[in-house]
Amino acid sequence: MSPQVAATDPATSWAVWPAPAKLNLFLRITGRRDDGYHLLQTVFRLLDWGDSIRLRVRDDGQICRHGASAPGVAEADDLTVRAAKLLQSEAKITQGADIVVEKRIPSGGGFGGGSSDAATVLVALDALWGTCLEVDRLAGLGLRLGADVPVFVRGHNAWAEGVGELLSPIDLPPAWYVLADPGVHAPTAALFSTPELTRDAAPATIADFVSGVPLGNAFEPVLRVREPAVEAVFAALSQIGSPRLTGSGSGCFVEFASREDAEAALVALPQGLRAWLATGASRSPLLEARSRWEGAGTE
Repeated sequence: MSPQVAATDPATSWAVWPAPAKLNLFLRITGRRDDGYHLLQTVFRLLDWGDSIRLRVRDDGQICRHGASAPGVAEADDLTVRAAKLLQSEAKITQGADIVVEKRIPSGGGFGGGSSDAATVLVALDALWGTCLEVDRLAGLGLRLGADVPVFVRGHNAWAEGVGELLSPIDLPPAWYVLADPGVHAPTAALFSTPELTRDAAPATIADFVSGVPLGNAFEPVLRVREPAVEAVFAALSQIGSPRLTGSGSGCFVEFASREDAEAALVALPQGLRAWLATGASRSPLLEARSRWEGAGTE
């Protein structure tokens, strides 16, 4: 991702900000809170690939989405619009924004597209509107939009617990990923309520993860049985490595230690499979964009 950010006159010009995808390198459900929310453990890996968000500041206070976002999502329900309105309300901002979402992340794949788009709007408009809230406050606003939003706001690979909001930054080695989209929109709410889902896994530790203990994804066995397309992608990816499911979506991936190995594996996959290459990021492209914007503002 190499977005252009910090237009010289953001009040009249569009600025383009990255909304990186993520992978869940594992996902365990260890219990449930009294309010019904599931307790999770996972590691979020941010990618140097994802959507782009085009933003232009308005003087009339209106928040306007231009074009479609995720298929079937009304403007009022769009997380980017909700994020902009939430920040506007909390910071008592009189300016508005035009929003265009350039989608690359498939919906329902577990790659975090909607959450990342919302986080990018929070972080970018915080800069463009000059609200300059601290990251903890922005992450708190993000949590009100969705459990995965804070990790994108903070912009670091992280070990996560709770409902996914208790984040501890974690250093991950360089890695390249072959990603695949089975074309299935996994219904998260329905999956969380399915009786086959394992909800009482023994808690893992960071040491378990670092040492390579297989921790799995609680949704993988459920989706592989329920969705033939997911099982077919697993079968194809198993020819090049050890496939995993990301999040509660249908997206699958295989990790490689070198770009050359990942590129060779991608070429070896069957024709017609929706698969592509992405690089693991050590720091979110969104944070890099914010840093460049702040640097340009001080020149």
